[in-house]
Amino acid sequence: MAYVGLIVLPRISRKRTLSQLNMFDFVITVAFGSVLSTILLNSNTSLLEGLLAFALLILFQFIITFLSVRSKPFSQMIKAEPTLLFQEGQFYRTAMKTERVTEDEMLQSVRKQGIGTLSEVKAIVLETDGTLSIIKNTA
Repeated sequence: MAYVGLIVLPRISRKRTLSQLNMFDFVITVAFGSVLSTILLNSNTSLLEGLLAFALLILFQFIITFLSVRSKPFSQMIKAEPTLLFQEGQFYRTAMKTERVTEDEMLQSVRKQGIGTLSEVKAIVLETDGTLSIIKNTA
């Protein structure tokens, strides 16, 4: 029943719970796993307590996302900003080092977009969910 609850409750909370993970969503996902393992492995925890914990996690996620959509300072506190790693032929090595992204990883993302050379790329941005966005030159 706990597993069914883990499937049903996030589904009810809509796509936001299941989107690509930013740091906040990652923490919620780990917390879901922790609650599920507690329900399954700890005989002192009832199914009702576990389902209540799932519901509270979803409620907290809803409140946090509600506030972050309506308050820019709150959003900046909760979520990271995208980071520019490459622009018009220049790698931003300090940002790459800070974000622990290698040139090879960026080149791999460029190739996955079907782009042959960096001269075809205007910019590469590390998004808040950890993905690399490739912006092509328009000329």
